[in-house]
Amino acid sequence: MWFSRRAYWAALMLGSLLLAALSGCQSGDSFARIKDSGPVHEVDVSQLADAVPRVDPITIAGNKNPYTVNGVTYQLMPSAKGYSEEGMASWYGNKFHGRKTSNGETYSMYGMTAAHKTLPIPAYVRVTNVANGRQIIVRVNDRGPFHGGRIIDLSYAGAKKLGYANNGTARVRVETIDPANFQPNSVSLPTLSAQLNKAEKPRPLAVATQQAAAQPFLQIGVYSSMNSARQLQKQLAAITTFPVSVRRFGEVKTPVFKVWIGPIVDQLQLAALRNRLIQQGRYKPFVVNAVREI
Repeated sequence: MWFSRRAYWAALMLGSLLLAALSGCQSGDSFARIKDSGPVHEVDVSQLADAVPRVDPITIAGNKNPYTVNGVTYQLMPSAKGYSEEGMASWYGNKFHGRKTSNGETYSMYGMTAAHKTLPIPAYVRVTNVANGRQIIVRVNDRGPFHGGRIIDLSYAGAKKLGYANNGTARVRVETIDPANFQPNSVSLPTLSAQLNKAEKPRPLAVATQQAAAQPFLQIGVYSSMNSARQLQKQLAAITTFPVSVRRFGEVKTPVFKVWIGPIVDQLQLAALRNRLIQQGRYKPFVVNAVREI
């Protein structure tokens, strides 16, 4: 049967739209039926550093308020400060790996992140496995979990570090961390241009002033385990001539161990080392001012 050109293209477009609609429904249904899982091969997360709390802006991304999922409406907390809750935790992994989180970031099951139903995004929380006492610090950047009466969904890596990845769930205690109090010595890094524009030459490391009580260090990592901090200390000692130390902060029962390089008095040397570590892609160093331990 003969068709006009216009009728042919109209029929072709209609068919394409129907196929796309059916494909969308099938992909959505297929995704819903996929069972979540961890990585195919065993992954060692013992050296994976905790999330480092920092003062992040709270934006509209991920913070629609209120919002509704599966017929249930959720109201966000006005602030993360003071939140503490004990309940069941689950984890999510390969099914969502590479997809967008609620605030538009890309989810990685190897990252130290979490999903929470009502905390402002982003937020930082300390999660303790009640059964074994293990603790981690994660960054909340997603919404969930929306079933089973669970209070938090950790990444696969987070659940593995807490020791419940194989079980699927665990009873945990979740406590928010105020980034401003967690790292009170955090300061901005001086720019190289500002240093180069100075008329005077940079002071050599050997003549570090003894008058100032605080000196600049580079903080490289924060761990809940002393052993993990010592491992990083050994790695860094092999690539820099500056002293690498581990310092303990916090209460006796819930300390954190911070790995520092320094002091580095010369600001050009400080900036150069920081840039070199960033370029390696493994570290996220930033400057802290602190009293040198003797």
